Amino acid sequence: MAPTEHPEQVQSVIESYLLDGTRHYSRNDVAARSSSTTELTKRLWTALGFPAGLDDDAIDYTEADVTAVREFGALNVLASADSRRQAATARTLGQGMARLAEWQVDLVLAEITERIAQAGPDADPAATMRTATEGAIATIERLNVYAWRRHLAAALARSLDSENTAGESVRDLAVGFADMVGYTRLTRHLHPDELSMLLEAFESTTTAAITENGGWVIKNVGDEVMFAAESAADAARIALSIQDSTMMVGGTPELRVALAYGPVLQRFGDLYGSVVNIAARLTGVARPGTVLIDDEAAGQLEGAGFSIRHLRSVRVRGFNRLRPHVLRRNGKSKDR
Repeated sequence: MAPTEHPEQVQSVIESYLLDGTRHYSRNDVAARSSSTTELTKRLWTALGFPAGLDDDAIDYTEADVTAVREFGALNVLASADSRRQAATARTLGQGMARLAEWQVDLVLAEITERIAQAGPDADPAATMRTATEGAIATIERLNVYAWRRHLAAALARSLDSENTAGESVRDLAVGFADMVGYTRLTRHLHPDELSMLLEAFESTTTAAITENGGWVIKNVGDEVMFAAESAADAARIALSIQDSTMMVGGTPELRVALAYGPVLQRFGDLYGSVVNIAARLTGVARPGTVLIDDEAAGQLEGAGFSIRHLRSVRVRGFNRLRPHVLRRNGKSKDR
């Protein structure tokens, strides 16, 4: 008995378990019970990425929704913020959770199927379905919370270091990109399973190189990964390790890697500003298998044990004169 063979039954169990009961409140009810307004609850609901119908009296909400509105109101930084910041916070939270949920659908269904199979053919089907569904979701939920707490602890540690003020939105960081050469052409000839294996190899090797050298992943977008580090030296080790580790993975295309250093704006987990743009532009002009850095990163790395070769300035979109530098480990003198 697979969950996909009984979708209505699974949906009923999932909705009751995940939504903390059955739907028995309207949007007007949620506003009244959370000491909020119908307009605010609708705006919050939409920003989180959920469809909000036109009927404020439609019974679409549960006790969990009432609690969520109260929790948003209990955050002092949001209670005193304008509607744009409230919506931006809810939107970013919703987008992150939506992406996680879409990825975990297959995992949840596979785990439910495994638990049902382990129960054996003589078990009561309805009870087995409920136990397997609730058990699978509860286990994955605990793993989600564990991973979130660990990542939050690491992020707070970076923000509370000796050189930065908690909550500061502009910080000096090294920002880098790595992207696969010829990805668009390559994917035209790959079976979906082969493409999945390629992306898995790319993401696993780059993530390992980033985290093992003191950095963190900002985001993966198809054939590209964006990363950050506290220092140019950490970012340099990351960039060189990415090139080294990728070369050892058979079938992985060559990479272009580049980084820049300086002040960046941190906003909802992403980074913005000229430093980010410079790193992206340098990645675009880098030759396969090389690492390019900007002037600021080159200055930070002088005397830090790296080989830096200065190149002529280039003109790229948004920058009339951008001077790249080739970064290598000491002892490597091969021409670009």
